Amino acid sequence: MKEWTTLEPIKCPEFNTASGICHSFFTREGGVSRGIYSGLNCGLGSKDDITAVTENRRLAALSLSGGKISELNSLAQVHGTKVVEFPFPGDKKSQIEGDAAVTNQPGIILSILTADCAPVLLADEHKGVIGACHAGWRGALSGIIERTVLAMEALGSNRKKISAVIGPCISAHSYKVGIDLRDRFTAMDPWNAIFFIPNAPEKYLFDLSGFIKLQLNRSNVRMVTSIDSDTFSKSETFFSYRRSLINGDPDYGRMISAIMLE
Repeated sequence: MKEWTTLEPIKCPEFNTASGICHSFFTREGGVSRGIYSGLNCGLGSKDDITAVTENRRLAALSLSGGKISELNSLAQVHGTKVVEFPFPGDKKSQIEGDAAVTNQPGIILSILTADCAPVLLADEHKGVIGACHAGWRGALSGIIERTVLAMEALGSNRKKISAVIGPCISAHSYKVGIDLRDRFTAMDPWNAIFFIPNAPEKYLFDLSGFIKLQLNRSNVRMVTSIDSDTFSKSETFFSYRRSLINGDPDYGRMISAIMLE
């Protein structure tokens, strides 16, 4: 199988200065998948050729680790609030269910798969603790952000030393939702109404990244930044679940975002 060397991960300049921490928000660019999965599809749950997905994941791991062989850990994501600590002592032949991962061990790559939901990478470089979080609207509303911060604290981190970066996700101008979703958010906190922009009768544009940023700020982490890049509208760069539905595609690819302690 041909090995592509054109992976184009996005890195956060503020986050990239952290000592001893490697991170990447990989796009769909590069990789060996074809058809609707064309590029770097890393979704084990997709219907893509498993050989291609496995190769794509290997390329991503090599890119992040600078050519070293490192273990790429990922989760069976379910839009919940479970946080998993790695290394995980269980059966490595099957994926562990969860939507966030944390570790304080060097050489372990934590990764999250997304295709419109937001990947969130977190790091406390002073204590050597990192986290990776999958935050769609369900998980974000249910508290996945705070649970990830708590799990990092359990490994010795100080939340006031944690830096967090929200990766590429669907932007507000592409994310039309119904009044029922707005009502679920405002029932939790009336302040959440600011993330819903009226668009049509009983329709709103939802700012997922803005809501996640609020959750991070409320968790009192040191720094919060975001990569403002819309996964829905940039079809050459990103996979998108919502775009695949509109296009009538039978399936969709997934981007991978990853972080590692050196």
